[in-house]
Amino acid sequence: MRKRQPKERIIKPDPRYGDELVTTFVNNMMKEGKKSLAFTIFYDAMDKIKDRMDEDPHAVWKKALNNAMPQVEVRSKRIGGATFQIPTQIRAKRKIAIGMKWLISFARKRSGKGMAEKLAAELMAASKGEGAAVKRKEDTHRMAEANRAFAHYS
Repeated sequence: MRKRQPKERIIKPDPRYGDELVTTFVNNMMKEGKKSLAFTIFYDAMDKIKDRMDEDPHAVWKKALNNAMPQVEVRSKRIGGATFQIPTQIRAKRKIAIGMKWLISFARKRSGKGMAEKLAAELMAASKGEGAAVKRKEDTHRMAEANRAFAHYS
């Protein structure tokens, strides 16, 4: 290993649920360093979920994140002049990061009024196993399955 590993950052748990993962999610959602706005959007989305579903919004968010997290991904690798898509297992932290980024980016692309509304809609869809983020995960898994023959190159 050439470079030394960066120091592990300490992330404070969020005020409402006391969960570090929520803070990480909000950090990913934040734009231009406006963390308080990102927290407001997230909590508004949670309140909307609470109004529409009879479940605990934190549990809905966790389920949505689990449904959006990919287990494998394909990596391009050149072997003898040809480029192969090689399926590889993903580290636990990367799984979570990818799942969060997909949920946030697809929530942003959704039609609707306000980010809180879009995020609530995407999270509810993902918790039921539908929505764009879950579809992306399934597509990634399908790609990995299709290229399973090249798995021995990894």
